[in-house]
Amino acid sequence: MQILTTDIQGLLIIKPHVFEDSRGYFFESYNKKKLEQYIPVDFVQDNQSKSVFGTIRGLHYQLAPFSQSKLVRVLQGRIYDVAIDIREKSPTYGKHFGIELTCENKTQLYIPHGFAHGFSVLSETAIVLYKTDGFYESGSERGINFNDSFLNIDWKIDTDKAIVSPKDKVLPSFCDAEKNFNF
Repeated sequence: MQILTTDIQGLLIIKPHVFEDSRGYFFESYNKKKLEQYIPVDFVQDNQSKSVFGTIRGLHYQLAPFSQSKLVRVLQGRIYDVAIDIREKSPTYGKHFGIELTCENKTQLYIPHGFAHGFSVLSETAIVLYKTDGFYESGSERGINFNDSFLNIDWKIDTDKAIVSPKDKVLPSFCDAEKNFNF
């Protein structure tokens, strides 16, 4: 596996070594022993979603002490995956990082505690799988509006035609969202 850092401390790009032949391919999508020096967490839950083209999910997170690190990958299709640093006093507080994750590139994004997460669907459909190191806790669930002008995220789709849940449409702005993470 190749582990790449990003401009935002803690966010990691993971590119597996893929072995291909006439039968298809094989790769390790997760190997705790190989990743534990980079990702020092114990994953406890897998989440999977299927979405159609133009869907935007997010931007979601859970407040501490129920925050979750995530390891995100795509099983089918293409997404534009986004993580926003919401750790106060971080030199990159309020900055976002985006990457295209596809079933073809098999690239994964590791998102540690202290980040909001979301994605847009760039293919006809997409199936996304992500591991978390914490369980879902509805009372600590929070979010930031995907279309916040302060964040100015290019979702790689027409956001005027985006498919967004009613719940996500009314999330607060970055400045108004409740956050309790420190760098």
